[in-house]
Amino acid sequence: MPVESSVEDETGAGARNRRDPGEEFTKLVEPLRAQLHAHCYRMLGSVHDADDALQDALLRAWRGMHTLKEEGSLRAWLYTVATRTCLDLAAARGRRALPMDLGPASERVVLADTPSTEVAWLEPYPDAVYERRETVELAFVAALQHLPGNQRAALLLFDVLGFSAAEIAAMMRTTPTSVNSALARARRLVAERVPAPAQQRTLRDVGDARVRQLVTRYATAMERGDTAGLVALLTEDVTWSMPPLPHWYRGATAIEFAAEVPLKRCGSWRHLPATANAQPAVACYLRDRGTGSHRAWSVNVLALRGDRISAITSFIGEAHFTRLGLPPAL
Repeated sequence: MPVESSVEDETGAGARNRRDPGEEFTKLVEPLRAQLHAHCYRMLGSVHDADDALQDALLRAWRGMHTLKEEGSLRAWLYTVATRTCLDLAAARGRRALPMDLGPASERVVLADTPSTEVAWLEPYPDAVYERRETVELAFVAALQHLPGNQRAALLLFDVLGFSAAEIAAMMRTTPTSVNSALARARRLVAERVPAPAQQRTLRDVGDARVRQLVTRYATAMERGDTAGLVALLTEDVTWSMPPLPHWYRGATAIEFAAEVPLKRCGSWRHLPATANAQPAVACYLRDRGTGSHRAWSVNVLALRGDRISAITSFIGEAHFTRLGLPPAL
């Protein structure tokens, strides 16, 4: 055989036949990676946990590819493995919470509130392109955390991802009757906890220009210490929570908190418009008296009712800025 043919066999067809199976698997999975990560976040309520779950699930899926028998069933297989991985992780780490899950609203402003390290807190999710953006809204993901794992999985696999009851039963090693029962219970609880309409409908009704104006007015009022300007943006029953601080506020107490704490006691603020959980958000930077720079403090995710703010969830901590692609300082 000529030398040239031998070389061609090593660098051409022969090399292709020996291509790294891990590389081939990665190429197959890549178009579904973002959707799988969002699924893990909905299941677990944490970007950090979703990262861990997805990495573990893809490793499990790659090792178990020999069990994949049906042509074109890669999507179902990946969601099966991801869901089972999330159920295992959720059982080990517990559900994620917001301050309002811990008890009633505080009747007075707590100035000396301290972070609770005993609670696994819900985390904000980076903005991206979703087919159904309402399924990553904060209220929906928070409601999911109140469901047992099997109900959470059934609801997401059926209502969000479009799998049939029979397919879900096979994924979860149960029966279609059990899936339908879990699905009915899950829908009832979520309907009780998620305000209507969805934020996506409200945002469409308000319009992009008005939403941007609201975010700008919110940031301006915070930076100027403008209590009246901030209060004018809020509904009368507005809620304000600040995980990992356990206390939260509603209505008049929330407005009192807004006037007393962030505007009067914290110091100088700077802000950047942002998005999280497919909702408008404001990244808040507090002046460091030592360096004079404004350091990452909290990501405020806003919920709207009409053209006013009905809920503010201030996720405190620089780690949220990193995950949302925001700078650590201004």
